Amino acid sequence: MRSTTKNPIALQLDRRHTLQGLGALLLGGLAWAPRRLLAQTTERAVRFILPVGAGSGVDTIVRAATAALGKTLGHPVVIENQPGAGGIVGTSALVKAAPDGMTLGVVSNNHVVYPSVYKTLPFDPINDITPICVLGSTPFVLVVNPAKVAATNVKELVALLKAKPEAYNYASSGNGTILHLAAEMFMDEAQVKVKHIPYKGVGPMVTDLIGGQVELGVLALPAVQAHLKSGALRAIGVGSAARVAAAPEIPTIAEQGLPNYNIEGWFAVVGPAKLPIAEARRIQAAVAAAYATPEVKEAMAKQGNTINPGTPEAAAQFFRSEMMKYARLVKKAGVELQ
Repeated sequence: MRSTTKNPIALQLDRRHTLQGLGALLLGGLAWAPRRLLAQTTERAVRFILPVGAGSGVDTIVRAATAALGKTLGHPVVIENQPGAGGIVGTSALVKAAPDGMTLGVVSNNHVVYPSVYKTLPFDPINDITPICVLGSTPFVLVVNPAKVAATNVKELVALLKAKPEAYNYASSGNGTILHLAAEMFMDEAQVKVKHIPYKGVGPMVTDLIGGQVELGVLALPAVQAHLKSGALRAIGVGSAARVAAAPEIPTIAEQGLPNYNIEGWFAVVGPAKLPIAEARRIQAAVAAAYATPEVKEAMAKQGNTINPGTPEAAAQFFRSEMMKYARLVKKAGVELQ
């Protein structure tokens, strides 16, 4: 009977072949692994350029939906805050981007206020963008520093401002911004004159309000909710026509004796000009789906935001009507052209 036991040389050859096979497998795996890792780490992200600083109302609204947007858009989402000049810096960067759907922006009322405030702009607010959707609205709230202002309601605040107008200053996020106009609307309705202190964005404005360098200002509710809860700031009233579900204890300014005061912020997703309409509609559907997810809906409700994404066509019409509206408001408020 023939023996099946291999001689030492045959065993060595078998071991060598086995090691060579394992080595080939390992080398193949190592060659494949970097390619897979490279594919993961270089996946192209969708840039969301926000022409506002971190911590502002728009920033808070977009960041709450970043994860959901990444899923519905099919790409990771990267937020780029580019504040400055009331939003002109960030919007200037947006309009220069390629119209391929990979660079988007979220703008607010400021976008359509620009033509009424600035003699010249580095872009056309209508023709240099592609409106994708008006995403929704956010309530404004008039706040004061409680250590500097004893007033707890509109009547008391107006009495203080009339008695000693030189003793108080109001802050805004910049000349001609919607927060500047919202405060000017209040001064006009209340028939008081208070010195305006413009800041370069919401962040430094809030910092100085809390520090007492300025006494009052109008801000988006999401930007100051935490400071209202901590007592660092005090709410005098919300600017919307009705009370806000997220803060029902804050009365409206209208119900406190200024019935014509009604202003709120809105925010819209836009892309560069010449973005194909099919791509704009695809992005609109993805944005609407992201903001319809339970976790994002809950976050928006807590912030007091109303979400109702419209179509690109409706957004384009809305931008034009809002531009005319704010042209009248800027003229009435006496805001000088920059």
